[in-house]
Amino acid sequence: MSFSGKYQLESHENFEPFMKAIGLPDDLIQKGKDIKSISEIEENGNTFKVTITTGTKVLTNTFTIGQETELETMTGEKMKGVVQREGNKLKVCLKGIESVTELVDANTIVNVSGMA
Repeated sequence: MSFSGKYQLESHENFEPFMKAIGLPDDLIQKGKDIKSISEIEENGNTFKVTITTGTKVLTNTFTIGQETELETMTGEKMKGVVQREGNKLKVCLKGIESVTELVDANTIVNVSGMA
């Protein structure tokens, strides 16, 4: 199943601890809890382009599975990481935080973040 598509955020799992761990200030975390983001994913072989639009902020990261790349976080910080694919899941570890994006079906992705 291809990750390509446009997805609207329905809920956050571990949102606050994850945002604190990547350095987002408390006031922005509180604002961000209620904003629904749109994720657009383009998959071309092992190369992915992920664009997340949250309010007026647009964040775009491009990466190739298994290769180290620089990824920008919601705080604007750039970190190096390697995205791995395990079936219908994309996994990356940044600053000791593991983020897993799972393709549940053609219309739904679930993102869970936690301590690695």
